[in-house]
Amino acid sequence: MNGFHLNPLTRKRLRRFRAMRRAWWSFWILTALYTLSLGAELISNNRPLYLRFEGRHYFPVFRFYPEDTFTGSGRMTRPNYKQIVISPEFRANPDNRAVFAPIPHGPNETIEPDSLDIPDTVSVTLTPVPRVATLSIDAGGIVRRAVAADAFFDIGSAALVGQELGRLIAVPADIVIALEQRFANERELPLITRTVALEEDPDVTMVDLSLASHTPRDPAPAVMRVTLRETLPPDRTRSVLTFQPGVDEPMDSSPLWRRLHEEQRERIRADVRRRFEASVGSDLLTIDGIGHRVEYGKEEVRWPYPPVRGHWMGIDGAGRDVLARVIYGLRTSMTFGLLLVSVSVILGIVIGAVQGYFGGRFDLLAQRSIEIWSAIPFLYVMILLGSLFGRSFGLLLFCYGLFNWIGMSYYMRGEFLRLRRRPFVEAARGLGLSHHALIFRHILPNALVPVVTFTPFALVGAINALAALDFLGFGLPPPTASWGELIQQAQQYGWVWWLIFYPGLALFIVMLLGVFIGEGARNAFDPVPHQKLQ
Repeated sequence: MNGFHLNPLTRKRLRRFRAMRRAWWSFWILTALYTLSLGAELISNNRPLYLRFEGRHYFPVFRFYPEDTFTGSGRMTRPNYKQIVISPEFRANPDNRAVFAPIPHGPNETIEPDSLDIPDTVSVTLTPVPRVATLSIDAGGIVRRAVAADAFFDIGSAALVGQELGRLIAVPADIVIALEQRFANERELPLITRTVALEEDPDVTMVDLSLASHTPRDPAPAVMRVTLRETLPPDRTRSVLTFQPGVDEPMDSSPLWRRLHEEQRERIRADVRRRFEASVGSDLLTIDGIGHRVEYGKEEVRWPYPPVRGHWMGIDGAGRDVLARVIYGLRTSMTFGLLLVSVSVILGIVIGAVQGYFGGRFDLLAQRSIEIWSAIPFLYVMILLGSLFGRSFGLLLFCYGLFNWIGMSYYMRGEFLRLRRRPFVEAARGLGLSHHALIFRHILPNALVPVVTFTPFALVGAINALAALDFLGFGLPPPTASWGELIQQAQQYGWVWWLIFYPGLALFIVMLLGVFIGEGARNAFDPVPHQKLQ
């Protein structure tokens, strides 16, 4: 019996594909990733791979054992193996042991907040708050109203009314011109800000003098508002102090902490001690004449939670490990894509081959029917069937498969129309071969070039379509692990970067590998060598 042999043309195409290192390595990387995802339960699972309990051996990852088996409680529900392993009854016997997967978290497991490795510290944030005052100035430069100006002028806000602005502040010339333009009320003017010195003590106090943007109005403004904002020294920036329980001094030395009076330090210590037990509101302290807002923060567990030790990709909004869901999502996406592409290729080949082979009125009628079918909105069909039968993997595959074969049938129809009048087909027909033999034994092997070259791109499109449907809420039912569902959570919360970065990165890598493979397959089957324009 002869072994399996490839014909010379196929071997030549394989050599071309292998010569493209990018496509060759992408194929094996994607194959390895999918193979590993098929054994996701052995990589990421909250059930032990192996459990020895009271002299007996159990394999929970492969077989279901009720809780009664280990606790004797009479419950036939799924046991919490992590609680069993740390229970006194399990630890009492040194022969008892459990071997968990490298990632001991399942895709649908809710993480216990107490299991997170979070430092028990309180952070004290001191943020400088510059003083702000406003002066309402008329066209003659006279102050008509002053608000909170006591911080900048010793005479007080009330005494400033009637004073000339130029005697209080060294007003730059461009600010004077900007005031005149605003009172002229001729055109739109942008915000303007300049740093100036107070006339009372120009060596000590510097302020930012600002005029708001102006839009012409009717009638023209009688007064314009000038804003004074204190200019902070360069060394006055936001400072963060970290305190541990029972320690009255911060972990990290800060120059600002040394500037505080002892009464201010004790005030912060008292608030820190209270923050370890309950929430504490913000406070305001004056340090060396500059106001500082004091805020007390403590790391608390709220879902979603950023990456932390043991959860390297963070935790999602339901308290589930993102890394576990990314791994299981890879298996879901690849399986869906491969099944969908297989169904689409089979239907596209059969329908397109029959159309192209028989041609004539049959081809015309079939082509018009396909065009009508392709005009049906897929999303509406998916919503309708989902509302009737509920969302499921099989229903999604069925609905998408009803439409995804159309593009492949166009390519196969064109190939069969081109090949059906070739001499080798006419010779086979003259020998009396059946239509089935002509289609599948003679024409189809020579018409598979579009199928092979477009299949990787179809796989990429199927994976992207699944992620898009899950993102829109019309895809797989919860709690199925899905990249699109994780990205959809990122849209809900907005600030959870890890829910869009890691699933998006996984989706990008898989799609990039698929595109590289498709590029290699297209070049391998293209008989025309590459050419470059000079």
